[in-house]
Amino acid sequence: MVNQVQLNSKKSNLKIAVIITLKKDVLDPQGKVIQQTLQNMGVSSLKSLRQGKYIEIELNESDEKQAHKTVDKMCQKLLVNQIIEEYRIQNIV
Repeated sequence: MVNQVQLNSKKSNLKIAVIITLKKDVLDPQGKVIQQTLQNMGVSSLKSLRQGKYIEIELNESDEKQAHKTVDKMCQKLLVNQIIEEYRIQNIV
């Protein structure tokens, strides 16, 4: 009985990733430092580099559409500075 409950609870969990990056027209000084450091280390083929944030969220939700709406609200309210950042939401398999 316990195993069946555990299986049912696992089926209702969705893992979602939020990838947050600076908008194209926003300067990325941290990315520039990383890029210059890698080039100084001999990575000569590196053309450009921008850094961002990656957030994994696990929801107790079985409806994928509703889960994406919930995560979208999280992004708009707290996780993303929409003035300088953009984001995308994707499922984690």
